[in-house]
Amino acid sequence: MNITRENIDALNAVVKVDIAKDDYSDKVEKILSDYRKTANIPGFRKGHVPMGMVKKQYGKAVLVDEVNKLLQEALNKYLTEEKLDVLGHPIPKPQDNLDWDSEKLSFEFELGLAPEFNVELKSKKAITSYTIVAGDEMIEDQIKNIQKQYGKLKSQTEVTKDSEVTGTFKNDEKGIENTVTLTLDKFKGKATEKKFVGAKVGDVITLKTKGLYNDDHELMHALKLGHDEVHDLDIEVTFTITEINERELADLDQELFDKLFGKDVVKSVTELKEKIKEDAEKQFKQQADQKLLNDVTEYLVENTKFDLPAEFLTKWMQTAGENQLTEDEAKEEYEKSEKSLRYQLIEGKLITENNIQVTMDDIKNHAKEMIKAQMAQFGQMNPSDKELEDIAARVLSNQDEARRISEQIISQKLLELYKEKANLKTKELTYEAFVKEVYGDK
Repeated sequence: MNITRENIDALNAVVKVDIAKDDYSDKVEKILSDYRKTANIPGFRKGHVPMGMVKKQYGKAVLVDEVNKLLQEALNKYLTEEKLDVLGHPIPKPQDNLDWDSEKLSFEFELGLAPEFNVELKSKKAITSYTIVAGDEMIEDQIKNIQKQYGKLKSQTEVTKDSEVTGTFKNDEKGIENTVTLTLDKFKGKATEKKFVGAKVGDVITLKTKGLYNDDHELMHALKLGHDEVHDLDIEVTFTITEINERELADLDQELFDKLFGKDVVKSVTELKEKIKEDAEKQFKQQADQKLLNDVTEYLVENTKFDLPAEFLTKWMQTAGENQLTEDEAKEEYEKSEKSLRYQLIEGKLITENNIQVTMDDIKNHAKEMIKAQMAQFGQMNPSDKELEDIAARVLSNQDEARRISEQIISQKLLELYKEKANLKTKELTYEAFVKEVYGDK
């Protein structure tokens, strides 16, 4: 067997594999001999079928199969030994008139080679790294929500601006009849609130759906309609009041603190505020980190310049998936995935150059922390190490889950690298200000 390579350019090459008959003939003969012992052919006893008949019936298929195995082994070994960084997989060149009886068989494969490039983490313009804090107003709102959630309902004779009002929305023409409990603060205008304040059980209030709520999702819930149905909906509905309640706020006492966080974890309102702030800012940190990861990724893709073997990759994409694509479909798929492919190459280079590794201990510890956090949500605050070990073992027995966790750890380690080496500027702001700055005024 002989393998040679011709470099077409920096990104494309052709590998030629010459296979002599001696490379596969003994193996083919042995397989056919084994077939002869077990073949069931009418008119012959098992094991006594003439070899010529076995070769005629099975010879070509066995030969092709063995040659393909040799090709795969040879190519994989060659790519490893030559340390070729290839994209996709080698594509065999078509051979319509191959003579399988020849003393020498020759095959050619197209290769797409990974480009050479450098990654510069230090951008000229600093990338913003956000620190999101929980403001006093947010903490007070959260405390008020907790008090409402754990408070008691007290019946009222008439609606006040703080009432919880139960009733039925109705519109015969649209077939709307839905019973809900609502609070007046969800309505868009003060005019609607005024219609409710002072109303009693049995009163019927007529409302316009257009501009009734700030958010279409609230209207969807109120009328039990789909998103498309409530979009630009402009009809009259009636709301018949069936129940009026006042939510008495729960006392901020030790009983409530223990319900929320476990016995004696929080012992005062000051500690409650600190705990709410700490928990909120943990979640905010995840959001800020994801934003930074996205921004650095965008910067690297836009500013790390290199060419790709686009023609090769488009051709490879035609046959890489479960269903074969047309040439036009493959071009479209390549255009959609080019940005992702570029980042994969950049990420791979950063991982190699900075010796970023993920060990089995990393994966196991990450899984245990995830499981611990999930258990805490259901009130299991102190699971034993054995519990965590057993659940982690079950989780990681799923290869897809283990791979997903490994990818999460890689992202975390890359984020640490970016924080250490990228040109960043820190900006501290409240969550509301962060949402407004990053996503627009919602």
